[in-house]
Amino acid sequence: MAPPGGRLLAAALCLLLLAAADAGTVGVNWGRVANDLPSPAAVVQLLKQHGIAQVKLYDTEPAVLRALAGSGIKVVVALPNEQLAAAARRPSYALAWVRRNVAAYYPATQIQGIAVGNEVFATAANVTAQLVPAMINVHAALARLNMDKAVKVSSPVALSALANSYPPSAGVFKEELAQSVMKPMLDFLARTGSDLMVNCYPFFAYADNAGVISLDYALFRPNAGELDSGSGLKYYSLLDAQLDAVFAAVGRLGSYSGVHVVVSETGWPSKGDAKEVGAGAANAAAYNGNLVRRVLSRNAGTPRRPDADVDVYLFALFNENQKPGPTSERNYGVFYPNQQKVYDVEFVLGAGGGSVGGAGGKGGGGGLGWQDNGSGNAAPVSGAGGGVVRAAATPGSAWCVANAMAGEARLQAALDYACGPGGADCKGIQPGAACFEPNTMVAHASYAFNDYYQRKGRSIGTCDFAGAAYVVSQAPKMGKCELPSTV
Repeated sequence: MAPPGGRLLAAALCLLLLAAADAGTVGVNWGRVANDLPSPAAVVQLLKQHGIAQVKLYDTEPAVLRALAGSGIKVVVALPNEQLAAAARRPSYALAWVRRNVAAYYPATQIQGIAVGNEVFATAANVTAQLVPAMINVHAALARLNMDKAVKVSSPVALSALANSYPPSAGVFKEELAQSVMKPMLDFLARTGSDLMVNCYPFFAYADNAGVISLDYALFRPNAGELDSGSGLKYYSLLDAQLDAVFAAVGRLGSYSGVHVVVSETGWPSKGDAKEVGAGAANAAAYNGNLVRRVLSRNAGTPRRPDADVDVYLFALFNENQKPGPTSERNYGVFYPNQQKVYDVEFVLGAGGGSVGGAGGKGGGGGLGWQDNGSGNAAPVSGAGGGVVRAAATPGSAWCVANAMAGEARLQAALDYACGPGGADCKGIQPGAACFEPNTMVAHASYAFNDYYQRKGRSIGTCDFAGAAYVVSQAPKMGKCELPSTV
């Protein structure tokens, strides 16, 4: 399957262009329901140390906003559910709130958004009717202060706002919310150029349906996929399915394709009760790491919206020891309160130049690599300007395989590179050769990527290909073809 010589330059250029596409962004939710957290100043230094450039807060604590001043970190603040009714009823209240909690700190503190309430339909249903009026009044206050272009207004919506989410094409909002709240909210977001914030937790769906949902499907690992019989689209990740259910529900209310979606909360707990199936540090590392890789490697589109970039806020920055509920609620943090990592994941966003696919070419901001080894651990991969997610490497056998979620265009470009300028030996996937079957893009790309990876000594950065590949520690199954773990 090695390309003829005339295609090599075009293939390499295509891979570079794919890597340079606009990427989404990754931030974290900074909750403070705990009595053992570091000082705000120490937290800001922690954020900067790990390259975390965006945070979402649940209030407007002055000490936190002052600590963030001059840091360059972008901030989303929150008007709590308890203040919704007053903000909806009295424009003067909304104006005073914005002056006191936003204008007083801006622009030294780079506040870019206001979350009006949080999961109102699920946690404060009594003020559901006041949500959109409160959003309108807060935006009007920003406009009066000439801040509405820089600071946007939204409200995080829980996935439970959907009456149906399976299959994704059947996604629909609950009848009591659709016309009375969601449509006015979407009209507001479209009119003001604001984002739709959605809180999505594949963990909950998996924990409740572990006998039906594959863990690999929930953690962005290789899997057989799920076909949506209504749309004909195939899904390889549960988060994609959840997001497309939201997109389908939004589409039933009108044409809102211009409204950008932000995953305002998502995460996986590192510990849980006995009944919380799937909770654990390895799975949390796999979920968060694979998600970050997808977002920063410009591969976060869904089957319904393949070209969309999706911004994500991981939940959460710290384990919070005073959160009520099951054990998992106190164990979503990436960090312990002592600032040590709960599991070995590190963000280094905005890193300098590097290689596309580890091949030495200079990319215009290439992909982030997260090498998932199939057990929840991973090895570090450098991207070309996109950043790095690191986790502890597992010694032993390792293979580089194609990421089916990358799409055929990206896989073909990476395959052409590997078999051409990359120097991989692709004779084994020529017609009639031992590994020609299965004759699929994923199988042939996996063969080429693995040969390249092994020839490069499995060195850091040689299994990424702008997000088209990653590492596994269990031998891939490709018909009768066996991929070597050494060359």
